[in-house]
Amino acid sequence: TMGARVELDGVHVRFGEVHAVRGVDLQIDEGEFLALLGTSGSGKSTTLKCINRLVSPSVGQVRIDGSDLGTADVLSLRRRIGYVLQSIALFPNLSVGENVAVVPQLLGWSTEEVDARVHELLALMGLSPADYVHRRTHELSGGQAQRVGVARALAGRPDVLLLDEPFGALDPVTRARLQGEVRELHDRLGLTSVLVTHDVVEAVRMADRIAVMDQGVILQVATPQQLLAHPEPGYVTELLNAALGPVRDRMGGTV
Repeated sequence: TMGARVELDGVHVRFGEVHAVRGVDLQIDEGEFLALLGTSGSGKSTTLKCINRLVSPSVGQVRIDGSDLGTADVLSLRRRIGYVLQSIALFPNLSVGENVAVVPQLLGWSTEEVDARVHELLALMGLSPADYVHRRTHELSGGQAQRVGVARALAGRPDVLLLDEPFGALDPVTRARLQGEVRELHDRLGLTSVLVTHDVVEAVRMADRIAVMDQGVILQVATPQQLLAHPEPGYVTELLNAALGPVRDRMGGTV
């Protein structure tokens, strides 16, 4: 696959009285890795969910490769999009292999094609197929379960990968390892990836560009280098200082 181009054009989302997203304009290029960074309630997850139509904008348009999601067939659209959540929600009654096989089976692949894809992805995620394909999901560690979640999201060969705080529940070492692996997969598979995170270091480590959100608005979109060197005054600067300031202070300002 080559990733798809994703465009959000004047997107507002209201839930009753709550104005969760306010006029978001964003172009995400083919093959780009973009992070939506902000605290909880900033509108980042809602913005992400507009891309796979789990949320429909109250106003504005979302386009994938130029076609408007409002008029697209939602099911065929979602098959182009892999989705990974923090609470991975693996199907507990299915084995690891069966979890990964869900989308290819929906797409009508042959048993041989499905099995080959399951084995390929488990191996890609560092889970030996012989050991894991028949394993039950409750026997997995957090890191293993999250790897299966990523494999399942990639099984149907999507163009776009959406990641909603996927590493939040993991210990720091497992988390760092998975961050590196997912970024590597993004590059190798030529995906367009969008990551929602409240973790500045994670965004800086994984993304080509970071969009900082607060109260439903994008305050700054920049590369990690630009963001660290020239954060917008106000909230963006505060957010970066809160995350990196204590380290800088201890290091005598050299970080």
